[in-house]
Formats: sequence, C-alpha cells, structure tokens
Amino acid sequence: MAKFAVVQSGGKQYLVKPDQEIVVQNLPGDEKSVDLQVLALFDDEKGSIELGLPTLKNVLKATVLENVKGEKVRVARFKSKVRYRKVTGFRPQLTRLKIGAI
Repeated sequence: MAKFAVVQSGGKQYLVKPDQEIVVQNLPGDEKSVDLQVLALFDDEKGSIELGLPTLKNVLKATVLENVKGEKVRVARFKSKVRYRKVTGFRPQLTRLKIGAI
C-alpha cells in the first residue's frame, strides 16, 4: 500500500498517504469532512504516476479532527538611531485533518 497524493489546501501543497494526519491553514465552517483537490497521484507498487493539468478529477476526502492555534510567531520592528522598537506577535489558526483512502 504505497500510494501517495499531492493535494492542495489554502494555496499550499501537501504530500499525503492514506490515514495520515496533516495540519493546514484554518478552514472556515463547521464541516466534519473536507474535499481536497488532487494535483498528482503516485503508486510505488505499480510504478505509475498521474499528473493533473492543473488538477485531477479525483477528489480526496479528509476528516476534520480539530481546529487549533499554532506556535506564537514573534514580529519585531526596529529603526536604528531613533530608539524605535516594537514587538508584537500572533498565533495562526490551524486545522488538523485526517486523510481518507486514496
């Protein structure tokens, strides 16, 4: 069972396997499942590759496990010679997904 897929979510691409958990940017809504666009499929057993132009017609089902906050990101501003320093930060909103069958 060596199938892989490249899926797209939030403008980013992820290499996933069946039953894998991934963390993506926050998905709006209170849905329990999400459809992800498939860009490419790989099968090591058969040695086959399917590439989409830009996506395949296949849709990958993923289950939403939880919405979480990411690690705090520190943002600092500094201007030399004028004693200006400002430090702020934020924690990105993330969603954990469990990939279904490919």
